[in-house]
Amino acid sequence: MDADYSVELGPDDAVLEVPWSSPDDSVRYHDLKRHPELVDQLPEVHAAPELRDFLLAINSSQAPFETAKCDTWFSDDVETGEEIYGSCKFSSYVDILFSSDAQRFSFPAHETLARHLAELLAQAPEIPASAEFIIRRCYYGVAAGFYISFYLAGFGEDEASARRAWATALQYSKESLSCLSA
Repeated sequence: MDADYSVELGPDDAVLEVPWSSPDDSVRYHDLKRHPELVDQLPEVHAAPELRDFLLAINSSQAPFETAKCDTWFSDDVETGEEIYGSCKFSSYVDILFSSDAQRFSFPAHETLARHLAELLAQAPEIPASAEFIIRRCYYGVAAGFYISFYLAGFGEDEASARRAWATALQYSKESLSCLSA
C-alpha cells in the first residue's frame, strides 16, 4: 500500500470547524466519541458498512482520537500514476481529531501521528491501495488547532474489486491507529 502525509495550512486550504453543520442542517457533526450509538445514523455507514467498525474503533473510549466527518465514493476517474493499480477506485475520507486539548493544538503531535501512520501503512502487505494523511487547520470554537484528513483509496478493475481493496486497507488503517493508541 502506498502511504504518505502532507501539510495544508495555507490561507486558501481547507479548514474544519467543530462542531459543524450544513447550511440547511440536513447534514451535521455527530459526537461519536460520547454517543457511539449515533454511528448508525450516518448515511455513509449504510452505503459502506465496513466504515462502521473503523469509526467505532477510532471513537472508542480507549482511543485518544475522535472523528468529525466522513464520506465514501466510487470513481472510474483514476489519476496519472494510479492506473498501475486498476481502472477504478473506491475511496473514502475521515477527518480525525485528537480528543485532548493539549494534542488538538499541537502541530508536532499531528505531524508525528501522520508520519507514523504513513510509515506503518507503507509496511502493509502489497494491496492496490493508497492512503494519505493531510494535516489541516481546525477551529474548536474560536481557538485554532489542527486535524488530519485521512484519504483512502482501493483500486481494481471494477467496483467490487476496488471496494474489496479499500476494505482491506481500511482494516489495516484501523489496526495501525489502534497500535499507535496503545
